[in-house]
Amino acid sequence: MNKVILVGRLTRAPEVKNTTTGKAVATFTLAVDRRFKNKDGQKEADFVPIVVWGKQAEFAGQYLGKGSQIGASGRLQVRSYDGQDGQRRYVTEVVADEIKFLSSKPNNNNGNNHGDPPPEPMGIDEDFHLMADDDEIPY
Repeated sequence: MNKVILVGRLTRAPEVKNTTTGKAVATFTLAVDRRFKNKDGQKEADFVPIVVWGKQAEFAGQYLGKGSQIGASGRLQVRSYDGQDGQRRYVTEVVADEIKFLSSKPNNNNGNNHGDPPPEPMGIDEDFHLMADDDEIPY
């Protein structure tokens, strides 16, 4: 079983791209607080890369911004690629199949606030299960 459930805040606005077939994919990093404080009494956080596909990616790009709080559930994925220096690189990320907006995009008073998130939680849409081929992934 491969199931991950996280609640945290975005460290920056989602980056939304489209595959060659037009499928939206959003990437962002979620800061998830650790349960315990460190030896200095400070709270620490883990910074988890998140990938979201389809309509949820479009909504994330439209409604989420730096500091937005979300819940995300999905699967842990480890992939690898060869870097420009010829070294093998590994990336660990969560591929979310469901995100829930727990707060709206922070209003930074520069006109970029798109308003409140949609009233219904964003679950899996019908075509979400049609995952892109590896050659369609834009990163």
